[in-house]
Amino acid sequence: MKKQLIAKLALIALGTVAGAAHADSITPAPTFLVKLTITKTCKVATAPIDIDLGSQVATATAVNLTGSTTFAVNCSKGTAFNIGMAPSAANSGDANGNGNMTGVIAGNTDKVPYALLQDTATGPAWGNTIGTNTKAGTGDGMAAGKAKSYTVFAKATNVDFTPDAYKDTVTVNITY
Repeated sequence: MKKQLIAKLALIALGTVAGAAHADSITPAPTFLVKLTITKTCKVATAPIDIDLGSQVATATAVNLTGSTTFAVNCSKGTAFNIGMAPSAANSGDANGNGNMTGVIAGNTDKVPYALLQDTATGPAWGNTIGTNTKAGTGDGMAAGKAKSYTVFAKATNVDFTPDAYKDTVTVNITY
């Protein structure tokens, strides 16, 4: 009887272990998703610095004063974008990249005209009208090494104005 009891307990123990090794499962097995939405973006990775056209003696003769600045833009991979340049509307700047610098001396109402240009100092106008005078591109990603560099030129051809220090603010617009 003792041997039978030990044998029965052994069988019960084996059955419990065997049952634990063989678990039932739900059919079909439930699933779930891991989701993420990545939105498009652009940023100026390296900001432009001021363009200084230097110092010039007032003259009625036409001049050719040019300067440039470079900046870099990152846009998310595959994102189409346009870069526009907007001279200050407060100084009668327009969407064609033409602006006016105002003097800092009180009472001076003169405005020195200038133009913003793409690619070279004689390049096409760089304004703010998409499809007409902006720079178009497609983003390669947001990593620093994937930034795209651009150079904008400023050109003034007339300095027959009141002696003063003149300036204007240009806004870099990135549309995507």
